[in-house]
Amino acid sequence: MLPQGLSFASRFDHVTGSAIREIFKVLGRPNMISFAGGNPSMAALPDEQCGQIAKEVLESDGKRILQYGATEGYPPFLESLIAYLQGQFPFAVSKQTVLPITGSTSGMDLLCKALLNPGDTVLVESPTFLGNMQTLRLYEANLIPIESDDGGVRLDRLEEAAKQHHPKLFYVIPNFQNPSGRTLAAERRKAIAELAAKYHFLVIEDDPYRDLRYAGQHLPTIKEYDQEGYVAYMGSFSKIISPGLRVGYLAAQEDILRKCTIGKQGTDLHTPNLNQAIVDQFLRQGLLAPHIASVLPAYREKMEKMLQELSSFPKGTKFTRPEGGLFIFVEMPEGFNATKLFNTAVERGVAYVPGTFFYPEGGHDNTLRLNFSNSTLEQVVEGMAILRKLFQETLA
Repeated sequence: MLPQGLSFASRFDHVTGSAIREIFKVLGRPNMISFAGGNPSMAALPDEQCGQIAKEVLESDGKRILQYGATEGYPPFLESLIAYLQGQFPFAVSKQTVLPITGSTSGMDLLCKALLNPGDTVLVESPTFLGNMQTLRLYEANLIPIESDDGGVRLDRLEEAAKQHHPKLFYVIPNFQNPSGRTLAAERRKAIAELAAKYHFLVIEDDPYRDLRYAGQHLPTIKEYDQEGYVAYMGSFSKIISPGLRVGYLAAQEDILRKCTIGKQGTDLHTPNLNQAIVDQFLRQGLLAPHIASVLPAYREKMEKMLQELSSFPKGTKFTRPEGGLFIFVEMPEGFNATKLFNTAVERGVAYVPGTFFYPEGGHDNTLRLNFSNSTLEQVVEGMAILRKLFQETLA
């Protein structure tokens, strides 16, 4: 209870915190198999490389790194980041249109801070990433869910919502979406950019999983079709180097980026210089591409094993078949309640995330999200066997 005379801001009235963060509290139990998080594999974290790089950059540029830095970014990293983006994407990037950020989560916060007033409408995929739904709700946005299918967000429903609600933003994860694992169909990407220009809303294209592709070909970003500045692109090194470093980037129209930079001054002043310097050396020394190549085979193997295990789940089980990323989304028959069953699963030693938390409108209690990246192959087999038996018992 708050001390007498104090009260919380009304923006917290309908925000209860991240369901996944609450789930993490049970994961410390001995022998718990967790399919709940979105963490990279511990084996994929380049701790020795990062340690060596940190030593080298502190010895060569330690005074500048340990001092306050520019909000616009640690200069060597900003330089290597722009070069990296120019090699990855055809859209124009410059110091005026790219901002290093403290993970793409902070990019979402900065865009909300720059653009949203209480009550503004934001369109979101249904389902979508619950962490950024929480951010949107803290900025008191009016969330409108847009139905998705196997090809991602449905264009007809997106245009209907744009006409009806006059949204300020549309939030979308195009590649190996969290939680569904789906990839936005190639032909829908250009159309989304065109709809944004037609109805004057900003697309926030959140793309942290792009490089974790195990099959198929890279698809163009929505940003590549952006002719007038209606797409802000967020990328991150969290899933491909280290989530603990909290280094990402935001590419957006110059005026939008300037407002985000001002907002960042009041949020964290600047992303830590040492963290930026470590990622800078990954880019400059050509370490990133071979590191990604080294972690993909194990991820692919774990995903394929989990998909194989799901194929023998009870009749009526449906699940996505991602081409990459970290997640598989499961839909059980109607009447099944994965939300209520969660505690029983934990008691038997397996955790997942109930799918209801990813839907802006709630419901969908017969769904769940599974993560395979942070388990061993043996844990995938063991954990899925436990869930299979539990689900069979529940449906019997």
